[in-house]
Amino acid sequence: MRLLYIADGRSPIAINWISYFIRTGHEVHLVSSYPCRPIDGLSSLTVIPVALSGIYGQPEVRGGEQGKLLRRIVPVTLRTRIRQLVAPLTLQHSANALRDVIERIRPDLIHALRIPFEGMVASIAVRGKEKETPLLISVWGNDFSLHAKSTMVMAYQTRQALQTSDALHTDCHRDMNLANKLGFASTKPGIVLPGGGGVKMEVFYPLELGQQDILNQRGVDKPPVMIIHPRGFRAYVRNDTFFRAVPLVIKENPNIRFVCTGMEGESQAQKWVEQLGLRQQVELLPTQSQQEMAGLFRHAQISLSITTHDGTPNTLLEAMACGCFPIAGDIESLREWITPGENGMLVDPGDPQALAKAIQSAIAQPDLRWLARERNLKLVSERAEYEKSMHIAEEFYRRLISKP
Repeated sequence: MRLLYIADGRSPIAINWISYFIRTGHEVHLVSSYPCRPIDGLSSLTVIPVALSGIYGQPEVRGGEQGKLLRRIVPVTLRTRIRQLVAPLTLQHSANALRDVIERIRPDLIHALRIPFEGMVASIAVRGKEKETPLLISVWGNDFSLHAKSTMVMAYQTRQALQTSDALHTDCHRDMNLANKLGFASTKPGIVLPGGGGVKMEVFYPLELGQQDILNQRGVDKPPVMIIHPRGFRAYVRNDTFFRAVPLVIKENPNIRFVCTGMEGESQAQKWVEQLGLRQQVELLPTQSQQEMAGLFRHAQISLSITTHDGTPNTLLEAMACGCFPIAGDIESLREWITPGENGMLVDPGDPQALAKAIQSAIAQPDLRWLARERNLKLVSERAEYEKSMHIAEEFYRRLISKP
């Protein structure tokens, strides 16, 4: 198959999808919305910026001093709002450039990862001409619940993308239902698979448990408890709830360490740490590699995912695969994975007291964490293992291409 991806080429999600199809012998082309490093084996790489991605995606801006200054001056909610307002003004220009790439490559399938803004650009590029190539769009966790509701123009462009697409991939059943309500015809092909293509269980796996480890897991010995918050700073992550819950937890359980990835350099996180006196208990880390994340998950007892908008977070599945006990915001999509009191806990994402109580309850119930560990390993293996999920995706691709 000759495949054309429209995606953020820096994204681990995009790399997971693209790498699989390169490895399995397909001809893969990428149009990236951000400047990125070429993925080994790509047949071609073209960068077509959308909104501010051409500026913010540059390494010296994203990861250098300019990026630190930007994160210090502009809160994450304002950054998101600016993109929601500016991006629609750039879509047509980006779509014109993409149309030229499509005509040059003539792919068998176009796959846009995420509706805003890659899916929007792809749908404009193929609209208004006789479609020879099927367009598949992947929905990411907050495409509908956050971005589609942000402005009238974003809502319109979301509906247009859904109506133009020939097929849809979502990472939860909730989003497939929402897509139907927003204009994606229920007669069109759709598939529900993990957004990141699945969990690589040779990377994300639990520690092997020796006898002493089993004693520790079951609370006979009580080593320092490590809790990981892997969601970073995004507009839909309730970091205010998290930071306000931490002092309540420490008051009852002082021997606890909180590790927060993707938060180094975020001025609001640093401010909360200082104001709440958490320097000894909370560590703010930069963005981590997959291997680094796996190591952190393996040594943590509890993983947090406190959000108001989400599909199926990749970090949630990865944490579960590593044996972490998940505590997440009580939203519909996460109820597809977590049964409270059995393999995790769900809390009101706006209630610090409820979060603190859930953390304290999980710490006090090592037997529950042990049972959840076994259940979650089985759950992820059956429903979200990478090779299995990507093979299903590959067969879905073939059906779309052969569909008259």
